[in-house]
Amino acid sequence: MTPDPGGYAPDPVLVTIGDISVTSEYVLSPQGRVPVGQVYWTLTDQSRTTSEIPTWAIVLAIVFAVFCLLGLLFLLVKEERTTGWAQVGVQGPGFFHATQLPVTSPYDMARYQDMVNYARSVTASRSGR
Repeated sequence: MTPDPGGYAPDPVLVTIGDISVTSEYVLSPQGRVPVGQVYWTLTDQSRTTSEIPTWAIVLAIVFAVFCLLGLLFLLVKEERTTGWAQVGVQGPGFFHATQLPVTSPYDMARYQDMVNYARSVTASRSGR
């Protein structure tokens, strides 16, 4: 990359969380940029996982219950569904930005946690704490 006219050569983006990007020097968001060593990160899990009997299992239980009672075993089938979102917030002096990320499985939350922990480690390395 070539430097911009102001002499600022942008750092490569280390991690992107929604619309928040983290470089070794700055946190970039639609709200502006702030030095990475001056921010705090939050991650809020606003998802839920439910367990239900799927429709196909109910239909098969009804059909096979007519012929034999073993069809009722289909009612033991459970299907898990995860819905909701995770909210990632970054806050610094005179600066706050939050973004919401979709959660469709428990693995999504683990991935978001890893990204936020990495951003926290970049912040800690630059803050001198």
